[in-house]
Amino acid sequence: MHSSGNFKNKSVLTDSGVSGRTDSNPMFGFEIFDSLPDMYFLLDIRGEILRMNAKADEYIKSSIKPKPTNFLDLIDIFNRESVNNVFFQSISFGKVGEIETKIINGDKDIDVQISFTYYKFSTEIQTRELVFAIVKDITKDKVKDIELQRFFNIVESSLNPILITDLNGKMIYVNPAFIKTSGYSKQELLGRNPRIFGSGKLPKKFWDKMWQTISGGKVWFGEVEDKKKNGEPFFTQLLISPIFDKDQNVTGYFGIHRDLSEKRTLEKQLIHTQKMESIGTLAAGVAHEVGNPLASISALVQVAERNTEDVFIKEKLALVKNQVTRISKIIKDLVDFSRPSNFELQRVNINDCLKEAVEITRVGTKAKNVIFDVKLSRELPTLPLVADQLEQVFVNIVLNAIDAINESKNDKQEKRISIESALVDDEAVITFIDSGSGIKEENLNKIFEPFFTTKTQGKGTGLGLWVSYGIIKSFQGNIEVDSKPEIGTKFTIKLPIGN
Repeated sequence: MHSSGNFKNKSVLTDSGVSGRTDSNPMFGFEIFDSLPDMYFLLDIRGEILRMNAKADEYIKSSIKPKPTNFLDLIDIFNRESVNNVFFQSISFGKVGEIETKIINGDKDIDVQISFTYYKFSTEIQTRELVFAIVKDITKDKVKDIELQRFFNIVESSLNPILITDLNGKMIYVNPAFIKTSGYSKQELLGRNPRIFGSGKLPKKFWDKMWQTISGGKVWFGEVEDKKKNGEPFFTQLLISPIFDKDQNVTGYFGIHRDLSEKRTLEKQLIHTQKMESIGTLAAGVAHEVGNPLASISALVQVAERNTEDVFIKEKLALVKNQVTRISKIIKDLVDFSRPSNFELQRVNINDCLKEAVEITRVGTKAKNVIFDVKLSRELPTLPLVADQLEQVFVNIVLNAIDAINESKNDKQEKRISIESALVDDEAVITFIDSGSGIKEENLNKIFEPFFTTKTQGKGTGLGLWVSYGIIKSFQGNIEVDSKPEIGTKFTIKLPIGN
């Protein structure tokens, strides 16, 4: 950097003795630049200022004292060397040189863009080498660039899926959250219409109203159901805002999604809870309505037993009595299972909960050909748990095992569910092994998600294992699964003894 304020001449060209005034030469008519908003300078190859337009003269008079004679004196001291290099490169190579830098403006600096253009002007008398410099104030542009960069960083790091489209609805920008949520790559999305991940469940009238709103320059807001690349539904609140230019013309559209999946999950969970409460109420009513006739039947059977000596009749009456007892127990178990939990921790015998769960599930028609192999360890201590919650977990797992066995296509495999409890180190370990259809590897990490089910519509809510997982976690325990298609599935529950 030249400390004296003059350009350091690196050019192979030499000064031809320009007098410092060019107003006698009509070729330069520099006055034409006085009405322009940018600053224009005519320099010799040493950087000395020969002419300047009115804008430049006004700037120098108000900003720099004493009045500089060399162009380099206008430049912020920390940027002079780089400007000096561009200036002489323009002279040496005869090309336009451009640079963004700062010029002095009183106590502060101004961001500018400088353009140097080299001219060799020859007459019969002499040859002059001159440089035409244009200085454009880009302070406002810099502020806009900073604001734009801030906006870009916010959008890029946002957890909400965001997209920008042109006037025709084709995507010209998507943020990383949008890519992650949709399951599509950036290349698959850009240039495409957002309808590629539409679920098709909303009527055409819905979207026509949306387009009518945003094309009219207004913000549109609504709830939509989209579809990810893998086919999974995605519920969002969508806000679409028009993008305006400086003349208030719509140039595109900005859309931001807010994930409603958790809200929908909670809504479905609430509906399911209400259904379970209704089932509990219904079960209580059934118990009352059926219980009285059963009591009468049981009493009549006992009377008949006492008034007959016929062995065959006594045998059949005993069978009826057993079935009445069985029906009564089923109703009692149904009422107990559906009754809301009191969530009070009590010392619970895990083996008793397992026995109850087996008794509840084995009476169903689906389980009539299933063999239950139950091995319970007497070493298990009682643990502070919620009995009916733990029983609910066991019932959910056994019911899933029964369904998997019935869905299995392997007719040669024995229909068996093995249940075992054991004390391993400081944990109570309960295992459930079935010989059912198994779970595909790609579904293993989803089975504990709410509403995920591989069963056909109407045969499963997808909440059983999710609820079970939450219950076991609330007991500071863990639940694991291992499965192979058409071989079977193993669920392992581990509960800490020190709980």
